[in-house]
Amino acid sequence: MNTDFDLIIVGSGIVGLAHASVAARQGKRVAVFDRYPRPLGASIRNFGMLWPIGQPAGHRLQTALNSRKLWLEFLNAAGIAHQIPGCLHAAYRDDETTVLKEFAQLAPTHGYQVQWLTPEEATHRSKALNPTNLQGALWSDTEVTVDPRQALATLPGFLAENFNVTFLYQTAVTSATTGRVQTGKGQFTAPKIYICSGEDFETLYPELLQASGITRVKLQMLRTPPQPQGWHLGPSLAAGLTLIHYKSFQICPSLPQLSERIHTELPEYVKWGIHVMASSTVDNAITIGDSHEYGLTVEPFNKDFIDQLILDYLKLFATFPDNSIAERWYGVYAKHPKTDWVDITPCEGVRIFTSPGGAGMTLSFGLAAENLTAPATG
Repeated sequence: MNTDFDLIIVGSGIVGLAHASVAARQGKRVAVFDRYPRPLGASIRNFGMLWPIGQPAGHRLQTALNSRKLWLEFLNAAGIAHQIPGCLHAAYRDDETTVLKEFAQLAPTHGYQVQWLTPEEATHRSKALNPTNLQGALWSDTEVTVDPRQALATLPGFLAENFNVTFLYQTAVTSATTGRVQTGKGQFTAPKIYICSGEDFETLYPELLQASGITRVKLQMLRTPPQPQGWHLGPSLAAGLTLIHYKSFQICPSLPQLSERIHTELPEYVKWGIHVMASSTVDNAITIGDSHEYGLTVEPFNKDFIDQLILDYLKLFATFPDNSIAERWYGVYAKHPKTDWVDITPCEGVRIFTSPGGAGMTLSFGLAAENLTAPATG
C-alpha cells in the first residue's frame, strides 16, 4: 500500500470530498481517511440544496457561485443525477411581500439573479404552492439540488477511478502532525494535511477546537415518499420564516419589522430555530425541514412536536399529492457562533478546516478552490 501522498484529508464529508476533488484535478496525489465505512454525517442528512440565494452579498455569495460551477462540473463528469430547479420564496403576509420586493430591487446590484413574480406567475412555476392568500414570490434561478446520499456515495468511486484518489475507510486518524498522520493501519505521510472532520471535535486537536468556541447544531428533517409519476415539485420552496434565517436578506431595510412580527407571533419557531423549506429528490420524493438546536451535547431523540411545527407551517404555503412522511431523521453539523467557518493551523503543513455553518453543500467546492490556491489564513 502506498503511504506517501501530496495531500492527506481527514474526513470524507462534503468538505473533505470537495478538497479531494479540487486537489486531484490539480494533479496531486490525494488520500482521504474516514473512521466509518462511508460518509454518515451531516453531509448525507441535508436537503441536497446548493443554495447561493442564502449567502450574504460579497465574498460568500461569490464563493457559492464558484462552488456551484465546480459542483456542476463534477456532477456532470461523474454522471451524478441532479436538478437545476431554482427556488421560490413565497409571500403570504404584507411584511413578507415588502421584504421580498425590496430584495428583488436591491439584490441584482449585489450579484443575485432574482425577480419578483405575481401569484399567477409563481403558481405557474410550482403546482405545489398554496394559492390561498399568496401575494407573490421571489424567483431565483441559481439553485441546484442533488440527493446528498447518492452524491456522496458516488463521488469517491469517481475520484478513485479517474484521479487515483486513495480512500481509506474504517481508518481512524489518531494524530496529525507536520508531514504525517498516524492511523490504526500505520503511518502515512504528506507535506499537506487537511482535517475536515465535521462535528468530531474530540479526536484531533480537541483543545484548539474547544478554545475556538465551535459548537454543534442538531436539525430535524423529514421526507415524503416519491410523488406520483407526472407530478413534480419544480423549484425548491421557502416562505417567510426563511427570510430571517439567511443573512442574504439583511440588505432589506424592512427585515427588522418582519423579524419582530415573527418573534411575537411564532415564538416556538424562533426558540427551536425552525424555518421551513422543501426540495425534490431525483426520485421525486420531497425533503422537508428543518430546525436548529445548539450545544455540544446532542440528544439522540427527536422531538415529535418539532416535526409537527415544521409540517404545520409547510401547509401554509405548500402541499403535495402525497403528504405522508416516509422518513424522519436528524443531522448534526459543526458551527461557530461568530465566524463563517473554522480555519486553524496547529502546526506547519496541518490545517483544520471545518464548520461552514450549515452551508457545506453550497460552499465547499468554492472554499476548497480558494484554500488550495492560497495560504492558510489562521
